[in-house]
Amino acid sequence: MRQNIGRRAVLRGVAALGATLAMPAYAGRALANPKFLRGLAADNGKQYKLTNFEAIDPRWKRQMVKYFSDEPVGSVVVDTRHHFLYWIWENKTAIRYGVGVGKEGFQWFGRAYVARKTRWPRWVPPQEMRDREAAKGKILPEFMDGGPENPLGPRALYLHNEKGDTGYRIHGTVAPWSIGTNASSGCIRMFNEDALDLYRRCPIGTAVLVLEHIADRAAQAVQTE
Repeated sequence: MRQNIGRRAVLRGVAALGATLAMPAYAGRALANPKFLRGLAADNGKQYKLTNFEAIDPRWKRQMVKYFSDEPVGSVVVDTRHHFLYWIWENKTAIRYGVGVGKEGFQWFGRAYVARKTRWPRWVPPQEMRDREAAKGKILPEFMDGGPENPLGPRALYLHNEKGDTGYRIHGTVAPWSIGTNASSGCIRMFNEDALDLYRRCPIGTAVLVLEHIADRAAQAVQTE
């Protein structure tokens, strides 16, 4: 009986991976994937979940790579097909981060810019998301303040374009095992440690370009510290 319960718990955790912003699913997945987490870290009076990078595929780890782009230094380019985010640097190089991107039907592409940066962002799921999850039997809160269970993690960059707020963000995650997959509702999710790093690098006004097929131009990565 105990073995069957364990199997059902694992299956529930895998099934929940598709419902990336459903609160009951987050709790289940955290229990089903403990190897990807290694405790909590304090930041500005709150705590975020640390990633156990020993359990992470090396390709998703932050690293410096050779990268050829027409985008200016300091801008961000996202390759949704290959699940990479590039912060453009000098001399045809970039810092590459592994990311999670939108599920089928929730993907988006185009140009934007960082209009706002937030430490410990409040998560406010849009009504259409709450309705969608309610139809699956999952009740989402109207909002959630920053903290270790907040799906946005410790930092968020809010993306706008010429029409205003796109509704999309670059942010951390409570589910590090989802990096490298199509798992979100359109936002770009990063390891919490990487979200903190990118937050420091990107001032307000940073240009962001989201494309489908760009990572083929990146040379083999060189691991950094």
